[in-house]
Amino acid sequence: MTRPLAIALVHRPVLDKEGLVVTTALTNIDVHDLARSGRTYGCTDYFVVHPVEMQRELTERIVRHWTDGSSAKRIPTRKDALSIVRAVSTLDDAVDALGGRDAVEIWVTAARVIEGKTALSFAAARAKLEASSGGPVLLVFGTGWGLAPEIIDRAHAILEPIRGPGPWNHLSVRAACAIALDRLCAPA
Repeated sequence: MTRPLAIALVHRPVLDKEGLVVTTALTNIDVHDLARSGRTYGCTDYFVVHPVEMQRELTERIVRHWTDGSSAKRIPTRKDALSIVRAVSTLDDAVDALGGRDAVEIWVTAARVIEGKTALSFAAARAKLEASSGGPVLLVFGTGWGLAPEIIDRAHAILEPIRGPGPWNHLSVRAACAIALDRLCAPA
């Protein structure tokens, strides 16, 4: 991978099962496991995007537990993984941290085909990441029933959905992140 790659997990604006824009709750395992996947595949940062201050503080508490607390001593390799986590209020904050809108490409993920949008294949996305030119890429994942249209509409690219062999398709965001990063970044 030549271009810097960061990931973000958005808790607002996301959709509920009726398609309404909502805010979802933070889960400890999402903080922990996406950090491990991100670090494994060389991501520069993992942004937990949450508008609620107490949820961002919880993220920071989880990170401290693994970077400075008892678990840092017990399982030191997790310290390295959790060191890439950044709690931010908005996706704009994550983009700004990476250099701003003019420098960063936003790529979004979805478990479904987005009507009226052309999906970028993982092979094409991988080639773009391996290009010798270009700024950072922020790969955005959603919670709930997926990212709200306002996030999708501002993306530079929408990655193709990850599909299994059958019609059922509802991976956890942790699994989807790991699969996406493997398809984009694993050694050939």
